[in-house]
Parts: sequence; C-alpha cells; structure tokens
Amino acid sequence: MKTTALAIQHLLAMYAGAILVPLIVGGALGLNSEQLTYLVAIDILMCGVATILQVVRNRYFGIGLPVVLGCTFTAVGPMIAIGGQYGVSAIYGSILVSGLFVILISRFFGKLVRFFPPVVTGTVVTIIGITLIPVAINNMGGGQGAEDFGSPANLALSFGTLLFIILLYRFTKGFMRSIAILIGILGGTLVAALFGRVDFSAVHESAAFHMIEPFYFGTPSFHWSAILTMILVAMVSLVESTGVYFALSEMTEKKLNEKDLASGYRAEGIAILFGGVFNAFPYTAFSQNVGLMHMTGVKSRRVIFVMGAMLIALGFIPKIAAFTTIIPTSVLGGAMIAMFGMVISQGIKMLSRVMSESHENSMIVACSVGMGLGVTVVPELFAKLPESIQILTSNGIVAGSVTAIVLNIVFHMLPKRTTKEVHLLHEKSA
Repeated sequence: MKTTALAIQHLLAMYAGAILVPLIVGGALGLNSEQLTYLVAIDILMCGVATILQVVRNRYFGIGLPVVLGCTFTAVGPMIAIGGQYGVSAIYGSILVSGLFVILISRFFGKLVRFFPPVVTGTVVTIIGITLIPVAINNMGGGQGAEDFGSPANLALSFGTLLFIILLYRFTKGFMRSIAILIGILGGTLVAALFGRVDFSAVHESAAFHMIEPFYFGTPSFHWSAILTMILVAMVSLVESTGVYFALSEMTEKKLNEKDLASGYRAEGIAILFGGVFNAFPYTAFSQNVGLMHMTGVKSRRVIFVMGAMLIALGFIPKIAAFTTIIPTSVLGGAMIAMFGMVISQGIKMLSRVMSESHENSMIVACSVGMGLGVTVVPELFAKLPESIQILTSNGIVAGSVTAIVLNIVFHMLPKRTTKEVHLLHEKSA
C-alpha cells in the first residue's frame, strides 16, 4: 500500500509535464479531439514503457536507477516547426531516425559529451524556450485564429491560471509546489467550466478502452532538416539525462561506469524509437521526480516500476486522456507561460555558471542566441541559398545550436597559440 501511494505521488509530479507536450503539439498542428485524445493516451502509456526500460536493468539497456522518463519539452518547438513545414508524418520520421541514432551512439556518447558542455546545452535550451513563448502567448488569447482571440474572458482565464500557479509556488512547499502547474490547470479548467466554457463532448464520445496501433498518424516521411533537428534535440536530452543519472547515483550511493551510462543512453534510444513507431514523443529523464525522491527520502526502483505500470494502464483508457483535452486553450496558455519560462530560466541557470568563466563563452552565447532568434523571426533570410545548406539554416533552433557547437570548437577545442608563438610570427613577418 505504501509503495502504491508513493508511486501515485511520482505520477502526479510528472503528469503535467507529460500531458502538456501532446496537448501543445497537437493543438498547434490542428488535431481534432479524437486524434488529440489518442495522442495524450499513447504519450502516457509510452512514458510508462520508457520508465520501465530504464528501471529494469539488463546487459543491453537500462541504467538500473529510479529514473522517470517523460517527453522532453526541448522537442516541443522543433516538433511544431517540423509539423508546420512538412506535416505530422515528418515528425515521426525524424523521431524514428533520432532514436536509431541514439542507440548507435550510446556506447560512445560518454566521449561525445565534450562537444556539449554547459555553454552549448544552456544556449540550446534557452533558444528553445524563447522560441516557444509565442505559442504560449497565442494560446493565452484563445488560440491562433480563434474568433474570440484576446477577449476579456480568455485573458481573465489565462492570467488567472498563471496567477494561481504563482501563488501556489509562493505559499506552498514540497510536494504541493512540485505539482503547482497541474493544480493550476485543474483550477483554471474548473473556473472555466463554471462559466460554461468547457466542452465535455470529447469525454462522452471517447471509448472506455482502446488498443494502441503503430503509425496511427500515417506512414512516416523523412526530411534531412527535420532529422538533423531531432538528432540535436536527442543529444541535448541525453546531456540533461546524464545530469539526472549522476544525481541519482549520488543519492542511491551507486557508482556509475561507462557501461552503465551506455545502457541508460540505449534505453532512451529504444524509448525514442518506440515513440516514433507508436506516434508518441522523444523522452528524457525528469528532474522533478528526483526532487520528490530527495524530499521523501524514498529512492526505490520498485516505486518507480509501479508508477510506470500505472502509466501504461492509464494509456489504455482514452476517457482519462480525453479529460485532458477539454482544458480551455486560454487556461493552457497561462500554464505554458510558466512552463516555457521555466525552460528559459533553466537555460539561463546553466549559462550563469559559465558566462563569467571567459569572454569566449559570452561571445558563443551572444552569437548563438542571436542567430537562433533571428532565423526564427525572419526565416526567409537564407531562402535563396542551396537546399543542402538550408538544412542548417531553415530552423532557428538548428541554426542557433550549430552556431553554439561550432563556436565552442573554435574557442575551446582548437589548439591556441601561446604568446611566445605570436611574437615569433610577428618577428618572421617583419
């Protein structure tokens, strides 16, 4: 009974993060209520599968720590961009390839991490957070193209939800604070329902049980720029997960070696691959559950396994998923400001540690964020370049990420000339 109660706590802590990704992406791509219900249900189920892949350790995959996997917010902006440009099928084609890529490099990623120091990952996370804010603002108004966009009712619901989340965060502690966004969404939806602004038809029309099916949204399609974008997202997610692995390693007093890390990366790659097949999402380790373990002092793999099993069971019950699809767009927008703002603040937190270390890091961040935001705002800047080059320039997140990686190599990985060598060069030229 205690194990079940602890598992429910962990489920609640990660639930808002898990359901918001399909709601945001599905809403941005214009999915109908039936498709959106399926997307939420399969996401919940696959979060459970992905978590169990990590918890159950064997020779080939699984890090054997109480790791909770959920869909990464790092992928939200890229997925919306890919879906808008190439269609839903391209999202899942790129996820499939990125999953295979992670599996292939899992053995060597420990060595590749040096190409993704905090100055690079912090910059990428910041760019992604910044590019997501317009999505949140549109939803606060009621959704792009809505007849009542920016109406007083929509603004009241969105800002009311945001204010409620802020108050919860200010005046609560521990577990209540960790689920502040989930409670805020529930509170905003309840208020909207009292004023008749919630449509329950999706819940009534959904089935009590369904079977999942591969490639629900059609045959995947493959585009180089989409694939490259999702591979970059996967690499950043692996770096984030590495931090969670070591945090849990310290908490559980279990030392990690290269084989352990490779097994953890491989489990994430398999989870991403399954996400592509069953039309779910890329996955990463959730840090909010680490905080919950630290708070409760319970670091049992069994608890996380039970939580994973609960998620799988919920994924087969579309009526529960349908309840999440009735959240008014404006309420979702208010919560998204907090969620995406947290993504930006996480990026800034990562950068604050390295910005003061050198002027070079400041230049890397300046150029990369400038390029990422610039291409996002003016995507036609590189429209006349050859298509092979546009793979790297058509998306602000890719353009900013590649800029950060290249500048990090230039400033920190290429050999530097000493002062003595510079003087000798001057003497020879003279």
